[in-house]
Amino acid sequence: MGFAYFDIGVLKYLVFLIIMCVYIVIISSNVLLIVVICVNRSLHEPMYMFLCSLFVNELYGSTGLFPFLLVQILSDVHTVSVPLCFLQIFCIYMYVNVEFYNLAVMSYDRYLAICHPLHYNTQMSFNMVVKLIVLSWCLPLAVVMVMISLNVSSKLCGNIIDRVFCNNYYVAVLSCSSATASNLYGLVYTFSVLFILAALILYTYVKILQVCFSGSKETRQKAISTCTPHLVSLLNFSFGSFFAVLQSRFDMSRVPNVLRIILSLYFVTCQPLLNPLLYGLKLSKIQITCKTLFFVNPQRSHK
Repeated sequence: MGFAYFDIGVLKYLVFLIIMCVYIVIISSNVLLIVVICVNRSLHEPMYMFLCSLFVNELYGSTGLFPFLLVQILSDVHTVSVPLCFLQIFCIYMYVNVEFYNLAVMSYDRYLAICHPLHYNTQMSFNMVVKLIVLSWCLPLAVVMVMISLNVSSKLCGNIIDRVFCNNYYVAVLSCSSATASNLYGLVYTFSVLFILAALILYTYVKILQVCFSGSKETRQKAISTCTPHLVSLLNFSFGSFFAVLQSRFDMSRVPNVLRIILSLYFVTCQPLLNPLLYGLKLSKIQITCKTLFFVNPQRSHK
């Protein structure tokens, strides 16, 4: 199976270096924050446990794309075996679904913390946090496995994917048999589960905004400081996912190839880059822990 790469000549080494640097930054920044959250007991709270799950997913999603992409950039023949193609589809689709579920769970967590602070500790217990994290990984796993099973046994009548990575929609298009079952499954899942999650996120933020406008200045500042990173992350991921869906369902041949590739990689590149920056800079507890772990206090060093 081949990919519709365009020839960039000797520039491929520069592109390889840039993407390698991006991947290294993603790995190091997300691992750093996972370590910070795990080693500091004061960060063993629901919000930071959900963040840890989010950062693990960023590592998983970027690893499902970048090593394969780096090999393809340096290769003169852009091909992949069918099993490896479906493995990449599994990794990327798992990443997308887990990301959305994690963001929905984090929205619910912020809603409870801001709108029902007196009941927060009882409703968001350790057992509940574990259940929500397990659900945000296991449910996407079941969904993606069913989706792949609808296409994995299909005989392909073509072998060129109009992407720089494997995509389930394009594999379904190449199938000799009808893709009705796969498309119907995707539509039902989108309008049932994903629509419900989107409605949940919208509801939680409407309620949070009501508290912000009706509460005290201190309540408003707390809500803004804790919700801003999550809201920016949610909008960024939605933006990237929208362009990925747009390219899959509509003719984008008039768009320059370079722009098409950048937009197709946006959701799995900018999100893992942005999240550590957002949460690392905006959440004071993470800042303090990082300074404690990695910087020596000059006053202490003289004692």
